Amino acid sequence: MHSNHSQTHCSDWILGFTLTEKNELLLMIIGGSIMTGSNQFSPCYAYLTIVLGLVTVGGCSQDYPASVEEAVAKEPKSVGLHSDQQHPTIFDTSKSARASQIYDFTMEDIDNKPRSLSEFKGNVIMIVNTASFCGNTPQYAGLQTLYERYRNQGFTILAFPANDFGKQEPGDNKEIAEFCYTKYSLEFPLFSKITVLGEQKHPLYRYLTEDTPFKGEITWNFQKFLVDRQGTVIARYAPELKPLSPPIVDDIEHALRSS
Repeated sequence: MHSNHSQTHCSDWILGFTLTEKNELLLMIIGGSIMTGSNQFSPCYAYLTIVLGLVTVGGCSQDYPASVEEAVAKEPKSVGLHSDQQHPTIFDTSKSARASQIYDFTMEDIDNKPRSLSEFKGNVIMIVNTASFCGNTPQYAGLQTLYERYRNQGFTILAFPANDFGKQEPGDNKEIAEFCYTKYSLEFPLFSKITVLGEQKHPLYRYLTEDTPFKGEITWNFQKFLVDRQGTVIARYAPELKPLSPPIVDDIEHALRSS
């Protein structure tokens, strides 16, 4: 009974920890910094070692919310057209001018060559932050299928690799390109690795997450934004929503017909 109470107390204690804090605590426990006088783990810390060490092989390890309600509250809604309104390059974001639409940005492609997003004017665009070693990485196949299906109608996808979540995009641009082109035969534009979160967030993502109706930080790899032919961001989709899911397909087809 005492052990169960101790485990419950320990679980409650770590609910508010960030992923970084949990990792640090786990390292302290493993390193022996938190030990009882008998040089053995107490029941509480033995339990914490198990809880903090749990991972899903091949998946995206995340700092999970304490409840379903919290997860729903934190995740921006996947809003479609039917709604009323719904080693990266380092930037000094304090000095960058605020953009009025995505065409104002010039990005570096995966070969480090500048590419203005005004090149894609008149297209319906999906913008997605990607990673090579995430549970969501197989979504590359669905994205390529979307591109092949709709590109002749004026649809494109712009992929921006980022290492912000779980360190799941550790390679350089050359390694990323080799992985994407070899494993998934990607044909849509792939850009240089950037940061999409925090103080060094790229101005493009500062615009997407702060200056559109779909405000809020990127929550994980493969978050998606949909942009109409006029350059207006019209939808945002959760990372786990697959590219070929009906809400995304319907919104793309609606945008292609309406624009």
